[in-house]
Amino acid sequence: MRLELQGVSARVGAHTHLYPTSVSLMAGAINVLLGPTLAGKTTLMRLMAGLDRPTEGKIIADGVDVTGVPVRERHLAMVYQQFINYPSLSVFENIASPLRIAGKLSEDDIRKKVHEMAERLHISNYLDRSPAALSGGQQQRTALARALIKDAGLLLLDEPLVNLDYKLREELRRELTDLFASSGTTVVYATTEPLEALQLGGQTLLMHEGRVLQHGSTLSVFNAPSSLQAARTFSDPPINLINAQIATGVADLGNGLSMPLSERQRSKAAGHSDVVLGVRAHSLRLSSQGNDFAVGATVDLSEISGSETYVHLHRGELSLVAQLTGVHTLNIGAATTVYFLPEDLFIFSTDGALLCAPDSTGV
Repeated sequence: MRLELQGVSARVGAHTHLYPTSVSLMAGAINVLLGPTLAGKTTLMRLMAGLDRPTEGKIIADGVDVTGVPVRERHLAMVYQQFINYPSLSVFENIASPLRIAGKLSEDDIRKKVHEMAERLHISNYLDRSPAALSGGQQQRTALARALIKDAGLLLLDEPLVNLDYKLREELRRELTDLFASSGTTVVYATTEPLEALQLGGQTLLMHEGRVLQHGSTLSVFNAPSSLQAARTFSDPPINLINAQIATGVADLGNGLSMPLSERQRSKAAGHSDVVLGVRAHSLRLSSQGNDFAVGATVDLSEISGSETYVHLHRGELSLVAQLTGVHTLNIGAATTVYFLPEDLFIFSTDGALLCAPDSTGV
């Protein structure tokens, strides 16, 4: 399905939940809505589904104006973060229910499609059980199977994995990515997690406080966020930000730190003496590569999370977070040095506009 929003907004009384938004989804692909809680993701998704009518604007599906057309008359399916299944029906009947309501298939065809879908989502052994007898992951798989079996042109997923434990989330996310790739369905997937957006790929709409900040291929949006707010939204841990002044090709970072800029960086930042430098946490390292920039700092906190270590540091008024691969033991109060490549810097103007992205992006 080709879905286009033309100047769509949503207001409730004096409160604006979604500012005028015009965007076209990529048909037959994954379209990620990425943003924090209250960014407007669910509001936008409900408008796409026809659950709510926009205050202004139009919604166009395959060239047809469907603004105000109720959800039951739309060719779509939706899955929420809660496990919504019919408790009185078996898993088989839950999955089969959309096909029975449509009334277009024989019983043999329904059974065939249900078993095929259950096999794809690894719940074939549970078709005779009630949803209450399933684990959380199996319940969500059942809800997903019921949505997918409709073979709808538009599939809306509102943080569908948020209530699952980490291992289940990783497993199911991989399975869903494979399913979406072969289905030809236009998928809209809402999440608060930048890593999940990167894993899903496709297109990403960055959202913040009811506005779409940026829209494009997921990697291009991640590599070249159009603004400081976009960089914040698409960075976890938060991007490290440093106020700096540029003079004669050198950035003064304060706290006794100054760094020569490349010719490309100087050209992109020309005309801006006051800037904000950004470096993502994963770009910081504990070892030098020879041509990098060194920052001597003091360890405030070292957190081990699975196979990564998050190190919080400060140097004077400058605070940094380093995301390190592997397990590292750093004592609180210890002096250490972190390194990053100057070409990994983002440069923003003081009003938040992107001036220069890392070299590999060409921006």
